[in-house]
Amino acid sequence: MSDSRTPVVFIHGLWLHSSSWQPWVELFHENGYEPITPGWPGEATTVEESRAAPDDVADKSLTEVVDYMKTVVAGLEREPIIIGHSFGGLITELLMGEGLGVAGVAIDPAQIKGVLPLPLAQLRAGFPGLGNPANIHKAVSLTSEQFRFGFGNAISQEESDALYNAWNIPSPAKPLFEVAAGNFNPHAANKADTRNEGRGPLLLIAGGKDHTAPEVTTKAAFKLYRHSTAVTEFTDFEDRGHSLAIDAGWRDVAESVLAWLKAQGL
Repeated sequence: MSDSRTPVVFIHGLWLHSSSWQPWVELFHENGYEPITPGWPGEATTVEESRAAPDDVADKSLTEVVDYMKTVVAGLEREPIIIGHSFGGLITELLMGEGLGVAGVAIDPAQIKGVLPLPLAQLRAGFPGLGNPANIHKAVSLTSEQFRFGFGNAISQEESDALYNAWNIPSPAKPLFEVAAGNFNPHAANKADTRNEGRGPLLLIAGGKDHTAPEVTTKAAFKLYRHSTAVTEFTDFEDRGHSLAIDAGWRDVAESVLAWLKAQGL
């Protein structure tokens, strides 16, 4: 890793492979950063291998994934920028709450503890995992129709299917159950320190048509940071769904992140 380049840790969420960040990796490298894309614990190096071995990620908890990402951050020569999408956005908020990372960007993040809105669309998007209590110890796959509702509702059927075929992988259902019960658990795995005043700047990004992490839940998370003097900002892409980081409009989101980072002097 070049000493002159700030590392950027890209963290994906459920049902996408780490390689889905590749367009962002290329853009951020061109802009002088050193991107890395760690997969979740047990995740294979390719989409095909991940699909062939779902049991390798089964029963992984949110805490296990967060702890793994802490080891990734600790192993870097310089403190990184952390950028996450969906559950990766939630993980970004948890890491930033612990003072890790010089800055963080949470794109369509899954809920931190304390977020109360629970839209019906979000319940439907999470149903493939949450619909069967026995799934808590399993890895769950989406059908192309479920992917279309949860990720690709704001794009064409053709593009949604192409993204599904390119990046969709089985994922552990346990984190879904942990977040669903988070507001009833005093030791919830999704409890972020929203009052940390010593952390770096944090940007929350929402998609106005997102079913999986609806705009209202990201706005509710943003309000939880009001007691911290650390920089916390919110922006939204009104016509975008949960696929906003990987679909044809990904560059609009990525360039807005780059502009925000430069505004923070990073």
